[in-house]
Amino acid sequence: MRGLLVVNPRATTTSARVTDVIVNALSHELDLQVTMTTHRGHGFELGRAARAQGLDIVITLGGDGVVNEVVNGMLEEGLGDNVPILATVPGGSGNVFARALGIPVDAVEATGEIMEAIRANRTRTIGLGRVNGRWFTSNAGVGLDAEIITAMEDQRSAGRTASPTRYLVTTLRQYFARTDRKNPALTLTSAKGVNEGVFAVVVQNTAPWTYFGSWPIDPCPQASFDTGLDVFALRDLGLFAAARAARRMLARSTAGSTKESIVVSHDLEAFTITCSRPMPMQVDGESTPEVTEAVFVSVPGALRVIAVQ
Repeated sequence: MRGLLVVNPRATTTSARVTDVIVNALSHELDLQVTMTTHRGHGFELGRAARAQGLDIVITLGGDGVVNEVVNGMLEEGLGDNVPILATVPGGSGNVFARALGIPVDAVEATGEIMEAIRANRTRTIGLGRVNGRWFTSNAGVGLDAEIITAMEDQRSAGRTASPTRYLVTTLRQYFARTDRKNPALTLTSAKGVNEGVFAVVVQNTAPWTYFGSWPIDPCPQASFDTGLDVFALRDLGLFAAARAARRMLARSTAGSTKESIVVSHDLEAFTITCSRPMPMQVDGESTPEVTEAVFVSVPGALRVIAVQ
C-alpha cells in the first residue's frame, strides 16, 4: 500500500521527536513518502500530487488547516474512485476533524489506531461541505467567528502560541472592542426561508463545532458527516443574547430557534449568505479572503477516511 505522510512542522502540538516515532511506525505498514509543508497552500499541492500519483492513502500530521488543504488538493478534479483514503494524526490545537472521527488526541496512540485500521482495511465514507468551490471537512463561518480566527492568525504570525486562554481572550476582545454589534451585514437564504439582519453564521458538517481545551463547543449537536449542513446564525449580539447563545453552545443543547436572536437549521443541502459589505470568512479554522457572498452546498459520500467511530 503506497502512502504519503504530510507533516505540518509548525502545528501547535507537533514535535520532531513525535514525528520520527510516527514515521518509523507507519513505514512498517506502508510504502511511505514523507513531506514537510513549507508554506501555506503546500498541503493542497501535495494532496493534488498524491491523487495524480495514484497513492492509496494520505495521512496528515497537524491540525485542521493542513487537513483542509490536503482534501482540497485531492478533490480538485472532483470526486472519483482514484481519490486516496485520508487519515489524520492530531497535531494542532483543535483537531476537530480527527476527534469527530474518534481518533485519539495523543499522536502516538492515534497512529496505532490508524495502523490497525489499515491492516483491517477499515474505512468510512463521509460527506463534506463546499463554500464558493472550496471543500471543508468540519466547519466554516462568516462574521464574528471568522473575525476571531483572523485575529488569532495575526497573533500566531507574531510568534504567539495558540491556547484555550488566548482564544478566550481574543474572543472577548473581538466581541467587546472590535466587532460591529449594531449593524448586521448578513442575510441567510435557504429552503427554509430568508433571515435578514444576521451578525454571524456558523456552519457545521460534524459535531462539535470546536473545543475549548477538552470541552466541546457545539451550537449544532445534531450535525453529522452522514447528513447535510447545520447552521447556527446570530441575529443579536447584545450581552443577553450572546450569553444565551454561549450557554446553548456549552450545554450542547438541541433547543430550536428563538427566531428573534438565534436561527438554527439542520440537514441543509444548500444555502447562501449574502453580505452588505465585505465580511471575513473562515473554513476549517483558517481565514480566507473577505466575501460578499458565500454559497454553501453539502456533498454526501465525498471522501473515504480512516475512522474509529
